[in-house]
Amino acid sequence: MDANPDGDLIVNDFNIQIATVNGSGSQSANMVLMRSIFQMGIPVSGKNLFPSNIAGLPTWFTIRASKDGYTARKAEIDFMVALNPQTARQDAASVRPGGALLADEALGLKGVRSDISCYEAPFMKLAAEVTSDSRIRKLLANMVYVGILGRLLSIDPREIEKGVEKQFRSKSKVVELNLRAVKTGYGYASDRLVKADNFVLRPMDKTRGKIIIDGNGAAALGAVFGGCTVVTWYPITPSTSLVEQLIDYMRSYRIDPATGKATFAVVQAEDELAALGMVVGAGWAGARAMTSTSGPGLSLMSEFAGLAYFAEIPAVVWDIQRVGPSTGLPTRTSQGDILSAWCLSHGDTRHIVLIPSTVEECFIFAQEAFNLAEKYQTIVFCMSDLDLGMNNWVSNEFKYPDDIPIDRGKVLSREDIEKLQKFSRYLDIDGDGIPFRTIPGNGHPAAPYFTRGSGHDIAAEYSESPEAYTALMHRLNRKITGAADSIPQPVICERGSSVGIIAYGSTDHAIGECRDKLRRMYGLETDYIRIRGLPLNGTVASFLHHHDRNYVVEQNRDGQMRMILAAEFPEAADRLYPVLHCTGIPIDAGFITNEIIRLQRHE
Repeated sequence: MDANPDGDLIVNDFNIQIATVNGSGSQSANMVLMRSIFQMGIPVSGKNLFPSNIAGLPTWFTIRASKDGYTARKAEIDFMVALNPQTARQDAASVRPGGALLADEALGLKGVRSDISCYEAPFMKLAAEVTSDSRIRKLLANMVYVGILGRLLSIDPREIEKGVEKQFRSKSKVVELNLRAVKTGYGYASDRLVKADNFVLRPMDKTRGKIIIDGNGAAALGAVFGGCTVVTWYPITPSTSLVEQLIDYMRSYRIDPATGKATFAVVQAEDELAALGMVVGAGWAGARAMTSTSGPGLSLMSEFAGLAYFAEIPAVVWDIQRVGPSTGLPTRTSQGDILSAWCLSHGDTRHIVLIPSTVEECFIFAQEAFNLAEKYQTIVFCMSDLDLGMNNWVSNEFKYPDDIPIDRGKVLSREDIEKLQKFSRYLDIDGDGIPFRTIPGNGHPAAPYFTRGSGHDIAAEYSESPEAYTALMHRLNRKITGAADSIPQPVICERGSSVGIIAYGSTDHAIGECRDKLRRMYGLETDYIRIRGLPLNGTVASFLHHHDRNYVVEQNRDGQMRMILAAEFPEAADRLYPVLHCTGIPIDAGFITNEIIRLQRHE
């Protein structure tokens, strides 16, 4: 197989999309391929677009190699691997002109397009050379395309071998079978295929000291470091894997070495409302407790969210957002729950909301959420999404959290109460809206109080007094507003432009690339602020006022963060321009760039 001598090579800057069927076993092969590229030192990202069923429907996995470190989805497809008869024609048509197609020979796509490079291979026949077992043959066909791509794209065979060994570690026979399938595909490409495209991968040194992990796994590990000992949950896509991984971590690191007994509790509840109710109960008892859910579950949790806010009980909720409303699209990504989480429950409520953009922030925010919940004695929402939570990302290695000490907040011991003339649970002594609390087991006769979700006074006694209720509600508002300087602060990148971009969460991954495109293609410099939590503080207000136009980029239909910004800073509302993406597919830099230019031209 000789490389195409014509045209400029495209090195370490293209994407590969594998089109197959859900449940076919391709995920392992795709991870081997992604990890092989990563081990060559090339920045890489992977996105899995899968249906909400167990098996049989189309699925696409996209791997992007980017020498510049761009990690957002790329809308154009450079290199397509087609294995699904249902979508074969559609998949071939989606390749950009000048791209490449590797198709299963049985699909009959040879020569389907004259403006792309086309390759064919008999994947099942090649897999049959490795095993006679028909069931295993279907799985190994995936590794055959890994081998073919390895040869076509110049992936180091040693890195593929290491990728297979890591994917199937501790299963030597499985490793051997898969390596044979890879070598069979590699050999077929060497002997039968002539390199016609310009795509190639060459070693770099940009992934040293980095790891590959998904956001849910990072959040689970962070929760362990954050001191979580109680987890209650109800399974729901795409949050299930967060709790599953957290349980695995707890079984490894939450076992008493002296007794061998678990020092944690996990409860799979009957529904999401019950799950949050248990978290609130555990938080009241002094445990660091959390649950994880997605949109429909968040809706069910509304009642207990209000209780945690009103009775001032620490709780942590991870919301891995998906497309709604109702059942919506369970396996598609969205930022559609921001407004709900900000004011979840009936009545006047405002919550602390953390919004990570990277897997590293998932790890860190999972720890900080418990500190904030206990410091402010309230429920804290961590807003991830399916793209960040379930897809794999390259990240810096996580650091042991020496700089995030455990903060239990204003907790009174027996000795503390001895020094007080009187303990009043909801008395604001310091003027910051945060009262002192006691934890069951304190031992002092004055420590207990009655916790209720109905009206109460500073002594935690039932009250319908308008004055007591008004004072309570204003104190709660003062407390949450005061958290603005304690939550993760916005990240600002300024170039002295009058045009600002505002984004949050996983959308951030497309912004850097978008800003580069705007500058390179249109000569438009932009400033950028990434919001990392609610409530908002003066830093955000200052950014809004220093820019004539602020483009608020979101993955929802209604511009939910823009609504919050306009409500909090009404004097800047006319400077806010929505850039909205609500397809369920992760947002890409090209879309944002085109929208901003369109809006700029219609001033």
